[in-house]
Amino acid sequence: MSFTKGTLYFNQHRLTPDNSVIGLEATGHYWLSVFSFIHKLGFKTTVFNPLQSDALRHFYIRKTKTDVKDAYLIAQVIRIDSPDETPFIEEDLLRLKHLERLRYNFVDQASDIKRKVISLLDQVFPEYEKLFSDTFGKSSTEILMNYTLPEEFIEIDTNELANLLLEASNGRFGESRVLKKATQIRESALNTFGITIGTDVFKLQIQLLLEQIQLIEKHLSEIEEAMIEISNRQKHYLTTITGISDVTACVILGEIGSIKRFERPEQLVAFAGLDASVHQSGDFNSQNTRMSKRGSPYMRRAIWQASFVASNHDPALSLHYQKLRKRGKAHGTAVGAVAWKLTHIIFAILRDNKRYEPRPQPNPNKKVLPTLI
Repeated sequence: MSFTKGTLYFNQHRLTPDNSVIGLEATGHYWLSVFSFIHKLGFKTTVFNPLQSDALRHFYIRKTKTDVKDAYLIAQVIRIDSPDETPFIEEDLLRLKHLERLRYNFVDQASDIKRKVISLLDQVFPEYEKLFSDTFGKSSTEILMNYTLPEEFIEIDTNELANLLLEASNGRFGESRVLKKATQIRESALNTFGITIGTDVFKLQIQLLLEQIQLIEKHLSEIEEAMIEISNRQKHYLTTITGISDVTACVILGEIGSIKRFERPEQLVAFAGLDASVHQSGDFNSQNTRMSKRGSPYMRRAIWQASFVASNHDPALSLHYQKLRKRGKAHGTAVGAVAWKLTHIIFAILRDNKRYEPRPQPNPNKKVLPTLI
């Protein structure tokens, strides 16, 4: 529907921004173009999360799910509750959202391909994985792209293999070290217990998959560069928080959009799916509370990764983590608590547009000597 035709359609029903309010369910990727169109017409619009509209349906005993029923429920909420207007997403934040989600897609693709490569190597050259700290590092990848099978490593001269390692590492390793590594590779190839049939197909698969990984990593580099450039225009202070890198900040900004969407930090915690799911009925109260995981999986993933770093290196959050561990809490539970606090910090940083200043809580067991004047 064109902008002009859409305006005529609204006019046929005598709808204007003065006499109408619009509610919209954010379903998949379809809602954004409709929201953008309605916003251009000047209508006050409230966007509902599908979880919200799903909860509304449970008010009815009969299990019905139709477009008409959904529209009726949303209209009822707007009429009775008069919810706030959903702010239109900024262009740069929309760019970030699409880029960071594409990045995660590529990261997961690369991880999946790496698992396939390891599976193939385990069959033809199972000893190889222990030869390098990172099977997919630059030196190891260069070696595998040239010599993949044990018989190929046996046939190549040790000095030639050492020279290839030296070149692949850009001279970071000395000649004696690469010669030792080359000898180690050849000895492992001589004593391998990998399969010896159909190895040409295994070699082809490994090399093609390695090429795919290299292409994905090239794309990831381009995406991250574009993300950081956009993020820097936002003038945020997220990277002052321990554990939040430039890329992680991009994910958080892209997923949150405008912080004005949230009135309280608890709302942001729920949006990330880091809030606890509580099961209670009558006298029964479940003691096993878990994260609801009902919010943005991308933001939850970014905050969870940042929490691992903060649990070890942030002056305040690491103390909180250690305190919980001493109380017998599991590692995952303690990191989850750090993630909860970290989300509160993110809310405050974006709301106040100020740098993060960690404030470690004083140790109650530490004796404080009186100050002499």
